[in-house]
Amino acid sequence: MAYIISDECISCGACADNCPVDAISEGDGKYVIDAEKCISCGACADTCPVSAPSEA
Repeated sequence: MAYIISDECISCGACADNCPVDAISEGDGKYVIDAEKCISCGACADTCPVSAPSEA
């Protein structure tokens, strides 16, 4: 199951920098995860300073 990024996102980009499949991009006010590319590895959740990414 793909990860999603909550509204807690502070748009720091840490998650995008650590995504091994480039599934994360900057959206409108927060980063977003492309569910088609996400491999549910959890790298984004491990690096986020505000715990915004979580499993959908």
